Amino acid sequence: MTEEHEVVVVGAGLAGLVCAREIAGAGRDVLVLEASDGVGGRIRTDRVDGFLVDRGFQVLNTGYPALTDNLDLDALDLCRLDDAVDVRRGGTMHTVTNPLAQPAGLPGLVSTDLLPLGQKLRLGAYVAQCAALPVPRLLARDDVPAREAWRQAGLTTRTLDVVLKPFFAGLALEPELKTSRRFVDLMIRMFARGRSTVPARGMQAMPEQVAAALPADAVRLSCKVDAADATGVRTPGGRINARAVVVATDHWTAHELVPDLGPVRGAGGVTTWWHRTPVWEGQRGRLVTDADGSPVANTVVMSAAAPSYAPPGAGLVATSVIHRRGQKLPDDRRVRELATQLHGQPDEGWELVARHDVPRALPLMMPPHDFRRPVRVGTVFVCGDHRDTSSIQGTLVSGRRTAAAVLTRLR
Repeated sequence: MTEEHEVVVVGAGLAGLVCAREIAGAGRDVLVLEASDGVGGRIRTDRVDGFLVDRGFQVLNTGYPALTDNLDLDALDLCRLDDAVDVRRGGTMHTVTNPLAQPAGLPGLVSTDLLPLGQKLRLGAYVAQCAALPVPRLLARDDVPAREAWRQAGLTTRTLDVVLKPFFAGLALEPELKTSRRFVDLMIRMFARGRSTVPARGMQAMPEQVAAALPADAVRLSCKVDAADATGVRTPGGRINARAVVVATDHWTAHELVPDLGPVRGAGGVTTWWHRTPVWEGQRGRLVTDADGSPVANTVVMSAAAPSYAPPGAGLVATSVIHRRGQKLPDDRRVRELATQLHGQPDEGWELVARHDVPRALPLMMPPHDFRRPVRVGTVFVCGDHRDTSSIQGTLVSGRRTAAAVLTRLR
């Protein structure tokens, strides 16, 4: 017999789960089909020998406006990373503080020789402007590559290469800084206003929380969808009919199911190495970046920010390298060597816990970027970060937008 539901959502990532929760909350029958063995999509956390290791380095910024309407932040027990960033330049570590989060660190930021005073003032003015301007004003700016926008603001190549590139390349997974300046301006606003955190139980705690709000048996795991249309989906186990179908997969899988989506966008990829380490004195959950040209985008002692990520008496360091076209990734030994240098520690006792290769971590956002792509494409609905912005904020907003459109259609 053919199975029947009011709505079928393909994909149990954060966007699909939020969409399904909104639809179920309106009293509608919804079924979520997920090809993998767990919810979360690209937001997954593995447990390995007592450690929590997210699949790729990820953080939750509390400045995202959509968080409070979609997640119970108190229940997530958020653990906060340090507000400062350490930058290696010329073999020396320099600390760059967020003066909005740490006003006491402003004198140190001004006195560091990482940048000339004039560039510090220009950079500070640009960040303050992004933090203060209303979002509509930021979105009304000419959408050019971020690097071009920063140069127009009077920031030099040194400022870009020493401060902005090491940080934002790891955020957008795009080392040439060609990403939409509108998106980067929004991210500057979020990082100035919010704090970088992780849930105590790992990043997957977010989609798990949303999934827990769905009716029993509303999520079906290990169920791949081969085709989708206006009246249902086809799976290896048979057809499932529906009044509305939502494709909530990642950007590239969505194109396989919905060819009308148009051109396929490029992908930002990242590989993250997780090392068990000794616990050293002064260990901090502070992001460390490298402006000396190594392949490392960033490294951080996650267990110092979130002790639940490691068993008692052990440290856990995450080190990430962005995928670059035509360049081979460094081997495990080289990454451990670079990580120990950046943290100023000997490599005794460092053991590889896990390595995650995520070649399609984010859809790239080249300018001009459309921040509100249609939720109805052909005969089906589509949601995900590729319909808004490549961020948790964009994922949450897309899920809610799509649910509203589906409910309107059902009515």
